[in-house]
Amino acid sequence: MSIGEKIKSYRKKTGLTQAMLADKANMSRSYLADVERDRYNPSVDTLKAIADALNIPLTQLLDDESSIHNPNDLSPKEERDIAIDLEKMVNDLHSSESLGFYGEAMDEESKELLRISLENTLRLAKQMAKQKFTPKKHRK
Repeated sequence: MSIGEKIKSYRKKTGLTQAMLADKANMSRSYLADVERDRYNPSVDTLKAIADALNIPLTQLLDDESSIHNPNDLSPKEERDIAIDLEKMVNDLHSSESLGFYGEAMDEESKELLRISLENTLRLAKQMAKQKFTPKKHRK
């Protein structure tokens, strides 16, 4: 997301119009509109004025999400793998040979709680494995 898109997003979240934000940041509305459209590269002082007017730290406008990428975040493929494994586990629980339930039927609430717990456990296991096998130079 570009700086202009971030400014526009934060402005809309706070419920300000361009004119209101421009007034708070002591600049013209047309200049702010051009900054939001990435037509101009604003100076650090201008960005500081905008951040102050939005009541956010300047770093929120300057941070680049791509450089903040956490190596332990799960990829879409890993998310699909978790969904597939979870589906297999849940289907296995419905069989009469299910170890934990000795042939007794589970109510829907218990099934959902167990499914959520299994999903969280699978997600945590994947993240821990990723962290364990991520080279130290790529860790934060």
